Amino acid sequence: MKPTALSRRTTARTLLATGLLTSLALTGCTKSEDSGDDKATEQQADAGQEVASPSAGSGPGCTIAAYGGEKLDLKNATVGFSQSEKEANPFRIAETASIRAEAKKRGVKLLTANAQSQFSKQISDVQDLIAKGADVLVIAPLNSDGWEPVLKTASAKHIPIVTVDRKINATACKDYVSFIGSDFVEQGKRAADQMIEATGGKGEIAILLGAAGNNVTTERTKGFVDQIKAEAPGLKVVFQQTGEFAREKGQSVTENLIQSKPGIKGIYAENDEMGLGAVNALKGAGKKAGDVKIVTIDGTRNAVQGIVDGWISGVVESNPRFGPLAFQTLDSFTKGDEVAQDIVIKDTEYTEANAKTDIGKAY
Repeated sequence: MKPTALSRRTTARTLLATGLLTSLALTGCTKSEDSGDDKATEQQADAGQEVASPSAGSGPGCTIAAYGGEKLDLKNATVGFSQSEKEANPFRIAETASIRAEAKKRGVKLLTANAQSQFSKQISDVQDLIAKGADVLVIAPLNSDGWEPVLKTASAKHIPIVTVDRKINATACKDYVSFIGSDFVEQGKRAADQMIEATGGKGEIAILLGAAGNNVTTERTKGFVDQIKAEAPGLKVVFQQTGEFAREKGQSVTENLIQSKPGIKGIYAENDEMGLGAVNALKGAGKKAGDVKIVTIDGTRNAVQGIVDGWISGVVESNPRFGPLAFQTLDSFTKGDEVAQDIVIKDTEYTEANAKTDIGKAY
């Protein structure tokens, strides 16, 4: 193990963000045109919590002229938002709340739909949003592939599309305008640094993989594995299995893990829900807090509380509050300004040192 790895990466991230961050404030809540449960999402739009702000942009700039569309006033437009997963996951609750809150703040008509973790439904949802008159679209994709039917329909009407959290495999500034989300490879590297710190850089560790078919799982795995190999060759990944980003699945996979690998020293869960499922499995097996080091990614309050309680060693944030930045990007784009094709946001992290004091920033 290289003892200065964590400090070097923290310094690099600080330098990357310097001078590029945007200060945004999240306020209020809203009701949308769908029949979903607004009350649950309103409770997540807490004033004072940090919204997603950009740390960097990359790729050639995109303009509405290059996209083939026409300028429009976002205030008079209808925005369609497609949520991918059931809003039992705190990340999705906070994400939808942020979109709704910003729409209300700007006085923009918002149509929403929830695919309930079914990709075929998400495709039909977005087609329906277009049919209902959406002038622009914000999509949180369930999968990265399979978007051709939507892209064909949107392209025919020159409807700008911004994706958040996950990418779609398509051509930027042709099929969609911008992707707004985290650097998932970097998240994996930061999680690896936390695992190295927690385990001392030696022992057998496991990975609870996210759902297949999207760039988040692929990139969080790559970042983690590459960093472990580079910085702590004494740590051996001996188990990898999908927990599908779900708490129940994370628990069942961990139950099997501790039966087959009783000496496991650490578990990297690619989201908090799987990590919390792993905690439940360890408790059920009679393990004590800290017997197995757990590192997760998301930044939910339950996971940060897990650090306070000693069950989780570290959490890398993946900020879901995209509303202000998504609308800011669309507003600039529809006015004719150039926007970046990839907008990487700033994420924080939680450790034993700050979990108790910063839990109020979690979602």
